[in-house]
Amino acid sequence: MGPVVLLVNPTAARGRAADVGRRVERRLAEQGLDVTRVTDAAQAAGADTLVVVGGDGTVHRVLPALAGTPTALAVIPAGSGNDLAADLGVPPDPLAAADLVAAGRTRRIDLGMAEDRPFATVLCTGFDAAVAARANGLRWPRGPRRYDVAVLAEVARLRPSPLTLDLDGVRSEHLVTLVAVGNTRMYGGGLRICPDADPADGLLDLTVVGPVSRRELLRVAPRLRTGRHVDHPAVGRYRAGAVRLSGHGLIAYADGEPLGPLPVHVSIRPDALRVVVPL
Repeated sequence: MGPVVLLVNPTAARGRAADVGRRVERRLAEQGLDVTRVTDAAQAAGADTLVVVGGDGTVHRVLPALAGTPTALAVIPAGSGNDLAADLGVPPDPLAAADLVAAGRTRRIDLGMAEDRPFATVLCTGFDAAVAARANGLRWPRGPRRYDVAVLAEVARLRPSPLTLDLDGVRSEHLVTLVAVGNTRMYGGGLRICPDADPADGLLDLTVVGPVSRRELLRVAPRLRTGRHVDHPAVGRYRAGAVRLSGHGLIAYADGEPLGPLPVHVSIRPDALRVVVPL
């Protein structure tokens, strides 16, 4: 294996990732790897592997430096949301995740592109974007439970919104509660919003939820953990290589990070990222 560099987000998981980073660095050294610490993904140029200690937001910020390069991304789940790691089958224990680096198995996955900004997991707008914004502002609780609290807080403001959806050039008008555009299956700390999404198929999976009442949304919400929400009559599912979302007053989030107001054009960049995966 070539050079390995380590990037730790010291603010991830309210500061707990800093301690995780120290333990991971020791574990990598025990595996016989020569590890260099960096503070910016651009410093990983020429490295075989960039080991990132943090959550989906940390991963999101390193993607521009890694997309289209031979450097592999190894995710050490240590954030509030660790959906990319979960989707790749990376164990939740940080030291077990670190052991995958020495094992050296990698694969290539697609990346979504919001205009020219890459994302790894899911882009969303509507209710779920509002939940992401609310969750990012909460200091308590930690971990995936933040999203559950944010859902309850945002339900009181629930309103469907008009949205124009363009799928590979075919345009349609919708009244939506939320839209999720998935490269992978999960967001929000394990919610399987796009349960059939495959990050190596060259396509984006869309889950479009039409108008639902507050009571119905709360009733269906637990099904997101298993992906069974797609059986609800208000849920539509689509696949496309290119998507354009337009709607007044709506914002987009990707990998749990704010992108800005709609409209947004979303495309797929096949085989753009090399990732470390379990054997």
